Amino acid sequence: MIEVRRDPEIYEKAGDWFHARWHFSFDEYYDPANMGFGTLRVFNDDRLIPGAVWPLHPHRDIEGLTYVVEGTFRHQDDVGGPPGMLPTGSVQRMTLGSGAWHSEQNGSETEPLRFIQLWIMPAERGLPPGVEQKVFTTEDRTNRLLKAISGDDGDAVLVHQDAAVYVSHLEPGVKAEHTFAPGHGGYLYVIEGSLRLNDEKLGTGDAAKIVGEPKITLEADAPTELMLVEVQV
Repeated sequence: MIEVRRDPEIYEKAGDWFHARWHFSFDEYYDPANMGFGTLRVFNDDRLIPGAVWPLHPHRDIEGLTYVVEGTFRHQDDVGGPPGMLPTGSVQRMTLGSGAWHSEQNGSETEPLRFIQLWIMPAERGLPPGVEQKVFTTEDRTNRLLKAISGDDGDAVLVHQDAAVYVSHLEPGVKAEHTFAPGHGGYLYVIEGSLRLNDEKLGTGDAAKIVGEPKITLEADAPTELMLVEVQV
């Protein structure tokens, strides 16, 4: 089953210094039909104006995952996470486990920032807080599904759950296939562009819940940036 969610259906929130699209119930937004997807609890597409700082705030018992879509992401926390700026294409995992404070910030005073932030529920509660991050290039994800975050050992950033996050830049006419592990499904998001998910056509801002499909084919109709989250469902 593939359940498509069109761009206008995604909840939108805007302020003086940020703009957000919340795919699942979050903060003031409550929709009992969209409380999450398997162990994926939050999927937010966030934009910050130049120099904007999301103030330090606490969380616990979540795996906070960030993918930098555009601009320079700066992170602050109270657990001694790695310093520095993360450019476009980078990923970060913050294990908030037993409790930690963190802040998302635009590291540029002149350019906007866009990032996707996910919350995945960890396999264990009370994990020690910590941060891991990695820089990937456009070439790393071009015409392939790059496993950027994974519960397995390997080159991806580790998430403490049976889950994976894939990112890709597909050129027009290029196909990519993905086979789901038994008992798993996917949440696909078209960050920008146009593609066909099996027989469904998706455009910028569209998303799809994928359940009971052992294998999917993605074919780009235009230059396309996408994210695929695979979780137990």
